[in-house]
This record gives sequence, C-alpha cells and structure tokens, in this order.
Amino acid sequence: MLFLVAALLLLGVALGTAAHLPVPVTLVAAAAIAAWLLVFTLRERRHHNEGTPR
Repeated sequence: MLFLVAALLLLGVALGTAAHLPVPVTLVAAAAIAAWLLVFTLRERRHHNEGTPR
C-alpha cells in the first residue's frame, strides 16, 4: 500500500510539473510511473493468488 501511495504522490508531482517540463521528459516520467504501478499490481496479484487453495 505504501508503494501505491508513493506512486500516486509521484504522479501528482509529475503532473504538477508537466506544464513546466518539455514533453519528452514528461512522457519518460509518465512511463516510469506506469511501469512502477504495473509491477506493483503484478506483485499484489501474485501475493493474493498464492494464498488461495487450488
């Protein structure tokens, strides 16, 4: 959960500075945040799936 909060905070900072940064820098930052969120989602799904009996 802490990772999600940090990612959302970082996203908010990136969106706030997007008006002052060149477009390529903004896109790289957005891609990094999206990758971080994707990794977090995959780890959480794997963690929750390990606890379910098959």
